[in-house]
Amino acid sequence: MGALVPGGVLAFDAGNSKTDVALVAADGTVLGTARGGGFEPQKIGPAAAVDGLEPLVRTAAAAAGLHVGDVPVVQQLSACLANADLPIEVEQLTAVLEERGWAESVYVANDTFALLRSGVDEPRGVAVVCGAGINCSGMLPDGRTARFPALGKLTGDWGGGAQLAEEAFWSASRAADGRGPATALVTALSLHFGKPSLNAVIEAFHFGELPSDRQLEAVPVLFQVATAGDIVALGIVQQQAAEIVAMASSALRRLDLLAEPVTVVLGGGVLTARHPVLLDRVTRLLADVAPKAVPRVVDVPPVVGAALLGLDHTAAGAAAQERLRAGFAPSPAA
Repeated sequence: MGALVPGGVLAFDAGNSKTDVALVAADGTVLGTARGGGFEPQKIGPAAAVDGLEPLVRTAAAAAGLHVGDVPVVQQLSACLANADLPIEVEQLTAVLEERGWAESVYVANDTFALLRSGVDEPRGVAVVCGAGINCSGMLPDGRTARFPALGKLTGDWGGGAQLAEEAFWSASRAADGRGPATALVTALSLHFGKPSLNAVIEAFHFGELPSDRQLEAVPVLFQVATAGDIVALGIVQQQAAEIVAMASSALRRLDLLAEPVTVVLGGGVLTARHPVLLDRVTRLLADVAPKAVPRVVDVPPVVGAALLGLDHTAAGAAAQERLRAGFAPSPAA
């Protein structure tokens, strides 16, 4: 099977809410990109989920000026996919992607590996993503990895935006009726949602006046109240910091990196918001367990990391990697 993009890479960063695709030449030149909706094979099955990627592949090919009747074929497909949490899920998705014939070789990993690779110059380090949920991965150049099932409380996870919002409402509700300590979250949440009381906010969610997805708006409110010194809110944020470091230190330990100079990449909406009250705590706790580790918040598109992993598999050099990163660099302000 001849390659339409010789030595090229087709990269996917597929999350729960959006999917990015990049078609990259062997020298790292970005030939075409596309963006689509979320990737949820756990809900619709691996084959149907991959079906949803095909229009994006065609769009990226068209952006590259490839007028082909079917789909582009490259040397390497690098797919970093949400919900590829368990080995069996990786195996199933790999098999489906291989059947598509989009590439001569297929590599599938959890989307946390895209974040990790986007934040390091070689495939070595640990990444923690704290967005709607929380997950962590680590890798070494020799192919060893560390990862977590990341299926929520069932697998020991704590945190991410959804849980932080729940904790904010939980603490505020208990404060409002006397079951818990007083917290400024009671007033702050009422004001944010434009209601006269916390009970009115809760009733609005219960009866559908406020859509449930707006509960996530409690997260920035939580950080505002914590930054102002509220003990209850600060305790929630500190627990989130402890959980981030617990995941990172576990991955570092499993890869024998606790005592080594290493980058810990931090990503996801909760972390890329760069709240000092969270990041300062993460930095202090991480220094206690891994004194040579350097935390780094990365907010470049994770599809860059997925493409870099693809170039790693094609043995592309540093110049190709630099060209790829430059292709996604933000344009200078006018």
